[in-house]
Amino acid sequence: MSTLRINQETKDLPHFITLTVIEWIDLFTKPNYLQVIQNSLNYCIKNKDLIVYEYVVMPNHLHLIVKAGPGGDLAGIIRDFKRHTTKEIYQLVELDTRRYLKNLFSNSFARKEEADKQIWQRENYPEPIETQHFFETKQQYIYNNPVKKLLVDAPENWLYSSASTRITGKINLINLANLPWE
Repeated sequence: MSTLRINQETKDLPHFITLTVIEWIDLFTKPNYLQVIQNSLNYCIKNKDLIVYEYVVMPNHLHLIVKAGPGGDLAGIIRDFKRHTTKEIYQLVELDTRRYLKNLFSNSFARKEEADKQIWQRENYPEPIETQHFFETKQQYIYNNPVKKLLVDAPENWLYSSASTRITGKINLINLANLPWE
């Protein structure tokens, strides 16, 4: 599992991060897989001082605007998140009636040779967010991703996104932090 590359000069800033399932496999289409992501993010918030501002879980990837709390290590948190979710998801894949999933993961060309089990692509593409304008650009990208992919007709209708809370005020599945300028 690759290390998230966070520049020391921007380590205290929020970062836009994309985590993608290898081969872009549509894995997050059943509630039990989504529950793993929800539980793991909330665990990291509570126990590892992860601050989540925005997120969206798509069928084969997720986008986050996150940062580590004071003295925290965002790269370490994301590494642990990926490691834990891989273990949990592989248990679900073993039981999944969609047998092709196990073969897709086992035979993936994106998988590292020494990796016994791998769910996530190695690249995370962290982008430090240094301005409110850039934050809002990434926020809108997150909100509109499910609409662009024709999963819903409005951002607030996608349950697995912070948009449902930020736009409608509904309680979210993930414990969101106040926006950095609030």
